[in-house]
Amino acid sequence: MYYVNPNKIAHNLADAISFPRDLHFSHKTLLQMMKMNELNIGGLSIPTPIIQGGMGVGISLSGLASAVANEGGVGVISAAGLGMLYKAESNDYLANSISGLQQEIRKARQKTTGILGVNIMVALTNYDDLVRTSIEEGIDIIISGAGLPLDLPKYLTPGSKTRLVPIVSSARAATLICNKWLANYNYLPDAVVVEGPKAGGHLGFKPDQIFDENYALEKLIPEVVKAVNDIALLNGKNIPVIAAGGIYSGADIVKIMRLGASGVQMGTRFVTTDECDASIEFKQAYIDAKKEDVRIIKSPVGMPGRAIKSPFLDEVEAGKRQPKTCPVNCIRTCDISTAPYCIIASLTSALRGNFRRGYAFAGSNVWRTNKIIPVKELMDTLKQEYNAYAEKAELVSC
Repeated sequence: MYYVNPNKIAHNLADAISFPRDLHFSHKTLLQMMKMNELNIGGLSIPTPIIQGGMGVGISLSGLASAVANEGGVGVISAAGLGMLYKAESNDYLANSISGLQQEIRKARQKTTGILGVNIMVALTNYDDLVRTSIEEGIDIIISGAGLPLDLPKYLTPGSKTRLVPIVSSARAATLICNKWLANYNYLPDAVVVEGPKAGGHLGFKPDQIFDENYALEKLIPEVVKAVNDIALLNGKNIPVIAAGGIYSGADIVKIMRLGASGVQMGTRFVTTDECDASIEFKQAYIDAKKEDVRIIKSPVGMPGRAIKSPFLDEVEAGKRQPKTCPVNCIRTCDISTAPYCIIASLTSALRGNFRRGYAFAGSNVWRTNKIIPVKELMDTLKQEYNAYAEKAELVSC
């Protein structure tokens, strides 16, 4: 039975359409904003410009990805940690990761004819094999971050139609990737995801930058759009910029698109859906989370991360956790001699609802979630909020 937290304020359409009084839009802009424009990524037409964030370990698999794709967005399977979920096949974590990815892509394909992607962290030990497998399986899009995917195009094979989308946290990183890909592979990104510091999971920022307004998503988007557009125009290619991190409502989508983004990536909102592949206990942790429960942690991966407070994290902070061995060697940047815990083990425990041995990554707005709903209802709500905000903006501008 799903529990709705009565202590949380329901964020309805009235909340979604509040906005600054000094916003002014031209009539043409208003007409465009009244409806979400489709997103085009390397010739792929995506009816609803929403990409579901790839959330590991086991949070976004074929169930969630296919449901989002069926609603016109991009459904994304996370490749992180699949070897833990498919470990019954053998004792080889890396081999199980490949087999698990193959199976998840194929299961998703059986459930949808929509657009599917795979999220692959650069820091994963078997990054190369996961990318090759995704391309062999004919995945539509590979989204890659948690490091700079400077060599991602080298994996493409003749006839491959997989689109490549790097995740960046600055205009500098976007420019670097574009120039490297162009110089070494004569290839430019099919889109670029800009992830701001309000995202869940691992963050591409230093701890002192996370709450600094100079690094806010609203500031990053125009900078990245300009940098990417300058390169794209010189090379006759369209490279849409996708905004991610802290985007919660349809009103947020309008606001961020007004800054130049062509679409958005959202993770947290999709966790509290029926089709999300996580356990009900994991989803309940989102619903129960209060604003003060959201914290920044130091991950064994070597990056800061945003997560929900748990008994496990309390023990980590108290220095009561220390892994004795590295069970699977899943992350290149993880050093067992200095790591406070094994991240793959803790995230697998959280997936199953055991927060005494793990914790849940989540975005800054997780405290706003208050019920579990179908993906279709969520997508419809986002569209309604989007239209309501645009309509109210039109009234104010008149």
